[in-house]
Amino acid sequence: MNLQTPVTDLFMVGPVFAKKLQKLDIQTVEDFLYHFPFRYQDFSLISQINRLQPGEIATIKGEIVSLKNEYTRFGKKIQKAKVLDPTGQIEIVWFNQPFLVKTLKIGESYNFSGKVDWFGRQKVLLSPEYEKEQNQKSIHTGRLVPIYPETRGLSSKWLRSLINSLIKQLTPQLEDFLPEEIRKKHDLLGFPQALGQIHFPQNLKQAEQARKRFAFEELFFLHLRVLKRQASWQKNKLAFPFLIDQEKVLEFNRSLPFELTGAQKKACREILTDLGKDKPMNRLLEGDVGSGKTVVAALAIFMAWLNNVQVALMAPTEILANQHYQTLKQLLEPFGLKIFLLTGAQKAGKEKSTKPDLIVGTHALIHKRARFQKLGLVIIDEQHRFGVEQRGQLVEKNLVAGKTPHILTMTATPIPRTIALTLYGDLALSVIDEMPPGRQKVKTWVVPPQKRDGAYDWIRKKVKGSDEQCFIICPLIEISETLQTVKAATAEFENLSQKIFPDLKLGLLHGRMKSSQKNEVMAKFKQGQLDILVATPVVEVGIDIPQATIMVIEGAERFGLSQLHQLRGRVGRGAKESFCLLFTEYTAGKPLERLKALARINVGLKLAELDLKLRGPGEIYGTAQHGFLELKVASFADLSLIEQTKKTAQAIFPNLDQYPLLQAKAELDTIKFVEPN
Repeated sequence: MNLQTPVTDLFMVGPVFAKKLQKLDIQTVEDFLYHFPFRYQDFSLISQINRLQPGEIATIKGEIVSLKNEYTRFGKKIQKAKVLDPTGQIEIVWFNQPFLVKTLKIGESYNFSGKVDWFGRQKVLLSPEYEKEQNQKSIHTGRLVPIYPETRGLSSKWLRSLINSLIKQLTPQLEDFLPEEIRKKHDLLGFPQALGQIHFPQNLKQAEQARKRFAFEELFFLHLRVLKRQASWQKNKLAFPFLIDQEKVLEFNRSLPFELTGAQKKACREILTDLGKDKPMNRLLEGDVGSGKTVVAALAIFMAWLNNVQVALMAPTEILANQHYQTLKQLLEPFGLKIFLLTGAQKAGKEKSTKPDLIVGTHALIHKRARFQKLGLVIIDEQHRFGVEQRGQLVEKNLVAGKTPHILTMTATPIPRTIALTLYGDLALSVIDEMPPGRQKVKTWVVPPQKRDGAYDWIRKKVKGSDEQCFIICPLIEISETLQTVKAATAEFENLSQKIFPDLKLGLLHGRMKSSQKNEVMAKFKQGQLDILVATPVVEVGIDIPQATIMVIEGAERFGLSQLHQLRGRVGRGAKESFCLLFTEYTAGKPLERLKALARINVGLKLAELDLKLRGPGEIYGTAQHGFLELKVASFADLSLIEQTKKTAQAIFPNLDQYPLLQAKAELDTIKFVEPN
């Protein structure tokens, strides 16, 4: 057995358990050992029975003298055991675990760890963990006991037993892949010792030392992977070198109906400089909702056209692809560019017979029907919503004699500096941190349950008989059995149409609708035929409705601040004052504090930094999105560790082949990205 042994080869793990383990991302022995506890239950207080006090959590060692099932008046089973030690006797009570009567044996000694409490009028040990008293060290009782992320049918107790067995078997053969000089410099534990201490520490200080080792390792390998990507990109040859004509740049700028902001001009200069080099560009353009990224991208497309090469722009949704198509047609068609739209909903058409200058599309661009003869620039919008493989496919499919096009990726999702440093170290970064003049701040209010009816009356007054429109966003499409209190778009649409706003025209939009239905609803909303659009967060990016002035978000506490900020950015795009109403069931606590922060702060990057501190990256970006990874041990908020590990990786990367164990581990290393749920 070694670290790469599949779990199916382990004793006591058959196909059924292997399938359950897969839900926890455990497929190999290494995955098992890296399935770390998220907390520890402190059962280290070992007490004699006569000293037990109600309210304390303790471990006793004693002999079972009686054991039975009892039935309550309502037919539920209670298990009762009497346990004896030299100082006295105590009753132990469990609920609905009838198998214990067969599992535990009268006359044998066990450790019991749990809470001492009152049951009726007597002092008892309630639902404790138990473990047969043996010569070897206990793992379930009498110590700091690791508690793991679980799934149905896999308890922490089961995981603990198997992990303990694996550590014992493997420790003698485990070698440390981190070079000794790195461990010494950063005061890190060796690999076998750290594994033992993170799973079964004697005290919290030991657990902390082990976590420090694995946090360092996690970020260190992340940086090595980024350096590897960077090195491989730098080896790429450019398919079509661009000549940058400054006169034409000025001509493009003069054609715009507005003046570019300073931040837009700076981003344009950075992109044009990259396009003029003989190495392919690999740049990330980050800018808040409405900051004008599309215009910057349009200039890059214009340059590609002047250099007689084609451009592909890939967006994550049909709505966003359609929005880009309309905007870019207005900006670029007057110059004579041929622009086509290609989404999953459309039949392949004229783009096959005519050579397009720009194809705007969704994932359909990856598939065979989008063929380019001279692809010189690829633009990917909201790039974290595509898997790395999908982005790679689009580029690889259109390589010319093994040479690559320029790549520009864009995002309106504000990325905190620490995440940008770690995940996107291989990309050059341009930030548009300035809003165009005239973009007004959207007034944001937190609406508690008691003010909901008043909010509905206010919405009716604003919308009825005027050209103003309203979005109402629900977290789910359909009502969930497990999330009864969370509003679902389909049910809320019925409720609002029939009971709340029977006098207004409402539309429904969600991701499971056919493309033709989505387009029809969007067209009606754009043309002002609907007063209110009830939708899921499918509208988060890419919808530009200037007359929409009200954004209502149901269950607002369920969204990350960055996502709420993007939804809020769907209004305030016209001349009229706009509003965002955050409906929540919370009247106190942290969720309410977060929402109040959104009401105060209008800058996306500040909100992202705040959410990173409060909730972590998986939560910021919503786990339904590709491409943001969940760290197991390290934190994206730990800037000093990120910088330490980055420097260490940069120093060792050129000489990686001198460390065969580290090189082998780096090649095997895979990053688990958040996949759609």
